[in-house]
Amino acid sequence: MRLKLVPTVTNFDFFSRSKVWLGISGVFMVIALISFLLQGLNFGIDFRGGTTIRTESTTEINVGTYRDALAPLELGDIIISEVFDPSFDADQHVAMIRIQAQDGEEAVTAQMTKDAFTALSSVDPAIKFVSVESVGPKVSGELIQTAIIAVILAIAAVLFYIWLRFEWQFAVGAVLALVHDVLLTIGIFSELQIKFDLAIIAALLTIVGYSLNDTVVVFDRVRENLRKYKSKPLKDVLNLSINETLSRTMMTSVTTLIALIALLVLGGDVIRGFVFAMTWGVIVGTYSSIFVASAILMALGVKRDWSKPNNEAGTQVPQV
Repeated sequence: MRLKLVPTVTNFDFFSRSKVWLGISGVFMVIALISFLLQGLNFGIDFRGGTTIRTESTTEINVGTYRDALAPLELGDIIISEVFDPSFDADQHVAMIRIQAQDGEEAVTAQMTKDAFTALSSVDPAIKFVSVESVGPKVSGELIQTAIIAVILAIAAVLFYIWLRFEWQFAVGAVLALVHDVLLTIGIFSELQIKFDLAIIAALLTIVGYSLNDTVVVFDRVRENLRKYKSKPLKDVLNLSINETLSRTMMTSVTTLIALIALLVLGGDVIRGFVFAMTWGVIVGTYSSIFVASAILMALGVKRDWSKPNNEAGTQVPQV
């Protein structure tokens, strides 16, 4: 017995409310853009510059006590957050202390780190500094610029590839779907103020590849069916193509989500941001390959390739 997430043969009309789906996507994209412009992103240490200290203790963490202990050091902006993870032992208490880059310094100096340890040891003798990571402001600014360039170049490469493989209408539909996925992912990170670091940039590039893969599978079937059904309206060809690839799309997405959800729950806080971005990206990427890219292709129209022979021509037995 084979597992089937959807029936082998489906006949859903994905374009009966195509304008509604595009409208919903447009609204969410506007919300994401407004959130990004008003709130910005909660940049991690990779982009902001400064020092992140990961502490561990056998006693319970009191964030207020930690902050009061560090206040006399006058280190500027300090963010203290307790880390929760189901894989931790009962007496394992972990905190992340983020200290902004100091004026005239690339990062918090070794002496400042030692002073911070001494201050925290006075309120929690069992505390240990598990890791100390520092990034200078100049390096962080360069990383932001490089990350933006990487995402733009990836989308531009996709535009060029689809244009060569198909036609420009396919390329525009695929690229707008990718912009939709990337913008919604950035928007949810802005809205929820989840830490945005280099791992999230890697997730964005992975989402671009995943979403493109889904879209190309659908578009490839569309191209085949355009040659096969030369008189069928474009809307019907698109519906047929999506229905024919729906089983593959759902099986790929669901099995990927199973692995991602397992990592999200059990993977630990170090990779949680990356896994969350991937999980969200798989969901919106699957949605966009069905409802956004194909709807844009239908709105733009596509030229039929009449030069290609119909493989079924001459194979049909006339009914007398």
